[in-house]
Amino acid sequence: SFFGFGGVASAMIFANMGAAYGTAKSGVGIASLGTLKPELVMKNIIPVVMAGVLGIYGLIVAVILTQNVAKSEYSHYDGFAHLTAGLCCGLSGLAAGFAIGIVGDAGVRAVGQEPNLFVGLILILIFAEALGLYGLIVALILSQSSQACTNS
Repeated sequence: SFFGFGGVASAMIFANMGAAYGTAKSGVGIASLGTLKPELVMKNIIPVVMAGVLGIYGLIVAVILTQNVAKSEYSHYDGFAHLTAGLCCGLSGLAAGFAIGIVGDAGVRAVGQEPNLFVGLILILIFAEALGLYGLIVALILSQSSQACTNS
């Protein structure tokens, strides 16, 4: 169960690190935009929301893994599968958070100068968020993987 709980911690820690970085980095860009064009702040809050969703992905995987680790018969295979699931979700969320933060920061500043870039910014953010979603999907598949190990 050590490795299973390692997966729980990995999902939460790395996904929330990505969410925090994405929120902070794009928040700096929004604050900069707000000094020049305060009417655009609420329209450009989307990168912060998308970064926050990454933390929710980590929470979902951590809750599912915690429920699976509590089983009475927990094999080494289950532990490694759950560690891998947590790492898939967490590190994908971290990478997506970096992408959302960097794109969000530069993007909202650019939208402040040229409003026609807004649709392009949203499309880039969607593809960055998809990286975290891919990690969530793989983690959910891995979390359902189970096999009894035998001594042979």
